[in-house]
Amino acid sequence: MSDPRPTPKPWPMKWIVLVIVLSLGAYTWITLHYRKVNPAFAPYGDMKDRANTQRLLAAGFQRVTVRVERPADPQPAPGHAPITATTPGLPEDLRITLLDQPVLPAAYERVAAADAINAFFPYLIEFSELSTDHRYQPGPAMIYLREGELIIVPELEKLSGDLQARGRDNRVRLTIPAGTLKPGQYAVRLVGARSSQAWTLQVH
Repeated sequence: MSDPRPTPKPWPMKWIVLVIVLSLGAYTWITLHYRKVNPAFAPYGDMKDRANTQRLLAAGFQRVTVRVERPADPQPAPGHAPITATTPGLPEDLRITLLDQPVLPAAYERVAAADAINAFFPYLIEFSELSTDHRYQPGPAMIYLREGELIIVPELEKLSGDLQARGRDNRVRLTIPAGTLKPGQYAVRLVGARSSQAWTLQVH
């Protein structure tokens, strides 16, 4: 009768701990290195944005985000549309539709825009935003389209902490993407809190 095999000795605890630590380290590195960076899920914000979109559509508005630039060497936008002052603030039907009211520049100066464009080209608009509060700077901009109307809504965003803007006169260039505006005539309004600007645009 042969002797029974000896019982294998268990690994020392220090080696088990070492393997666990190395495995966790490798898993963490791989996860951080290869995972996709996605915005955090914000259910309240997402629901609010969907509700806002539905309200705008119900009121007949299409909302489009436009590119905002702060040109280092400002050049007037092409075109010579006659610009006139008009009623300040958002049009009433748009104001009551939006769930959140944007913080608007007080007024505008040196507005330059074309009075006619081709629908296959972007539409450039340049102007100086006048602000009464150094705690704000030019932020994003939205346009709201409805039959025969183009409402441009630049927004101000608050600077962090105690930072202040260097001046109240901020030159801005907006670019409405090509194909956004369908052929037709538009009554354009650049909305300000104390003074808005208006002109007519023909899109071919």
